[in-house]
Amino acid sequence: MNRSIPIIDLRAQYRAMKNQMDESVLRVLASGQYILGPEVAAFEKELAFYLKSPQVVGVNSGTDALYLAMRTLGIGSGDEVITTPATFIATSQTILALGARPVFVDVNEGDSNINADLIEAKITAKTRMILPVHLFGFSCDMGKIMEIARERKLLVLEDCAQSVGAYWNSVRTGTFGDAGAFSFYPTKNLGAYGDGGAVAIRDAKAGDHIRALRTHGSLFRGYYDELGINSRLDEIQATILRVKLLYVDRWNTLRRKLASNYSELLADILPDIQCLRPADHSTPVYSLFCILVPNRDSVQETLAKKGIDTMVHYPQPLHLVNALKHLGYREGDFPIAERISQSILAIPIYPELTFQDQEQIVEEIKNAINTL
Repeated sequence: MNRSIPIIDLRAQYRAMKNQMDESVLRVLASGQYILGPEVAAFEKELAFYLKSPQVVGVNSGTDALYLAMRTLGIGSGDEVITTPATFIATSQTILALGARPVFVDVNEGDSNINADLIEAKITAKTRMILPVHLFGFSCDMGKIMEIARERKLLVLEDCAQSVGAYWNSVRTGTFGDAGAFSFYPTKNLGAYGDGGAVAIRDAKAGDHIRALRTHGSLFRGYYDELGINSRLDEIQATILRVKLLYVDRWNTLRRKLASNYSELLADILPDIQCLRPADHSTPVYSLFCILVPNRDSVQETLAKKGIDTMVHYPQPLHLVNALKHLGYREGDFPIAERISQSILAIPIYPELTFQDQEQIVEEIKNAINTL
């Protein structure tokens, strides 16, 4: 009998490192120091070394990482930030929270990342920043994006919520631009056991500014030069992330092998389905493995009945969500992002997934498509 297969199995990951993880967490519990202590400081240094970034600042979430990075880089009222409509709402939400405006650019058909060739046409006198999102663990075309940014004197903030460990031309995502924002939500390639985030940032003064902003605007207790927010990474999440950082490259290698195996298994039902794939020069980490399928909702329902968990990332491009209607975009403005949103389906991929599991998943996909 076939077994149920979750979209991600965090319990299996925990079991594989239980002793090491338990020891680390218990050490923090015994220390009596739970917020912004030595574990956070150590994790910041270790992640900076891993990324080859000048510095990393730990914060409470990927959303806060975006907000604080933009704020410290000077994004504010009246500014325009060029970004993608095919991503999680936090990217646009944080732009709007600072009084700026997200300006959307359509995406590539192959990887659903921002189409760098369309960026320049959206630049105006108000444009201050390009905010590419490395979706599904695929790097955006950072060569083209950085070329545009240098020529037009624009800031670049990379949204790396799904791309820890990914490369563009042998350089890790999050280190091309002025800053990179990372999320450690539990389902990420490098995930905590709760919320967590970080900013990789080049300028030392900007890093100190984020450190102040994350603690209500204070670098020294009781002294406040400006109002910040409460966005502190806690010690337990930091020690969990320190353990997992030791394994993330190994896990990413396994994800690439699983993705390659999926591509082979799914090859005989092309062109009925399409696998999203990284662009040339991108070394992906497959935080998600997404396919485009006809009658997506029916296929998803059929797979659920067979015990196979799937997810839709994302059912609506951001220019069509109710919360952003005031931006004035309409259906048809970004046809590729819209078309992908109607057929995209994420299927299970995680290091503990077996090839036998993949064979079962693909067989059920074939059956579901054949019954349409």
